[in-house]
Amino acid sequence: MAIIPMALSMAIINSALGSQPTEVSTAILALMVALTALLVALTVWMTKQVLQPAEELEKSRTEIRRMYEVAKADSLRDGLTGLGNHRAFHEELDRDIEWYQRYKVPVALLLMDIDDLKLVNDSEGHVAGDEMLREMGKLVGEVARYADRAFRVGGDEFAILMPHTDADGALAIARRLQERAASPRNGARRMSFSGGISACPLLASTRTQLYAQADAALYWCKRHGRASVDVFHPVRDRAANLEATNELSTNIARVVNQRLIRPVYQPIVELATGRVIGFEGLSRPSPESGFADPGSMFTAAETVGRTVELDQACLQAVVAGARALNENQILTLNISPRTMEAPHFSAEALLVHLARYGIARERVVVELTERETVDDIGRLQGNLVALQREGVRIAADDVGAGNAGLRLLSQLRFDIVKIDLSLVQEGAERDSSRAVLRSLRDLASRWGASVIAEGIETPSQLRMVRELGLSAGQGYLLGRPSPDITLEKVDIAAIEAGRVVLERRPRQMDEAAATP
Repeated sequence: MAIIPMALSMAIINSALGSQPTEVSTAILALMVALTALLVALTVWMTKQVLQPAEELEKSRTEIRRMYEVAKADSLRDGLTGLGNHRAFHEELDRDIEWYQRYKVPVALLLMDIDDLKLVNDSEGHVAGDEMLREMGKLVGEVARYADRAFRVGGDEFAILMPHTDADGALAIARRLQERAASPRNGARRMSFSGGISACPLLASTRTQLYAQADAALYWCKRHGRASVDVFHPVRDRAANLEATNELSTNIARVVNQRLIRPVYQPIVELATGRVIGFEGLSRPSPESGFADPGSMFTAAETVGRTVELDQACLQAVVAGARALNENQILTLNISPRTMEAPHFSAEALLVHLARYGIARERVVVELTERETVDDIGRLQGNLVALQREGVRIAADDVGAGNAGLRLLSQLRFDIVKIDLSLVQEGAERDSSRAVLRSLRDLASRWGASVIAEGIETPSQLRMVRELGLSAGQGYLLGRPSPDITLEKVDIAAIEAGRVVLERRPRQMDEAAATP
């Protein structure tokens, strides 16, 4: 484009040289003005070409963050009581411990367990049990102070996190709760509960210690008459606490050393055609491991600080079991940030392990979740880039989960975005969640990344993700985790229409296939 103006200017100058001096000066001035205007126009045009896509990308990220917060609030609420759920509790616990570490803000934890809820369920039915849980949730919400955060963290277990509070302050709140529960208003059911308390920094300094100590004190109260609340006693509760910790550590070590892990594989389906494009490799504890399910196994490993060991053992089992995988299908591997940050983890070691079992690196996807805190983002980035350089693709896992934010999406380049089952399942019910799904789809498209929807369990959810144009999906509706990796296609139209009913299988197989 610059050649034509240059030729034109030379012609003007040459013609001007034969003219009068005044005419020459005028012609040169006009030429300079024209060239300057052209340069400004080119600069503005090029700036728009560079900045406009960046502005659009940033605008879309801002919109996603806004809608994500709306959907996140829904995903962190317990539907029965309206309190925070288990996921919200662990998020808040992490934040409170971080606030103590940074600003020395103390925090107390009260764990509570309703006495005899099972008896109510068995004698009066689950409707009565649910009403009892709602009453407890209402009571906890009324007694908790403005700065406190209340949660239903399990079937009959509740928790209150109390910033700026010591153990004595938490005990006073617990006794007020007991008085209100024993003297209900407006015809509500009389209730009793057992509780345990710990506090940071007086008794604990980490999230694991805080929870374990409150749980140990709760356990002591339940063994000694129930309907009581007490603070963790280091001497009294230490034996039970240490015994439980040592037992967990021994069990995890046995699982790792004896390879008491069974791999299972869940199909990943192309939603337009029903073609099985690959499998996600998952791990299940063997019956002799002592763990009933993968969730309890990984929780135990985290409690005793052996997550990396267990992670690597599961990785080895999944890769070894995938040798018969069709060469046209992908294999996705779950690796926690903690493992990828470990000093002895390297891209080279993973590639050697893949080669040992004849799995081409181009067929492998490493799934990375932000459910765990990323401590060394530099080392994590380095390992991911090294894997991508060798042909391994990287997936952002659990995107849209209550505690898996968009931080990794903004700091790392991902080839695949896996949308968390909570967002997919809520997308069939809530407009806010569908809006987040659309924005994530559009953002991934701008990056050139593929999208996989997780947790598809009903025909309505399948229809929703297909209508949104999401390219692939997985979930119980499309295929349960199984040792079998020979599936090549599913009938999407029949499944979406509700004509396919999952076959009933032996109970043992269902338990083995249950996802964490």
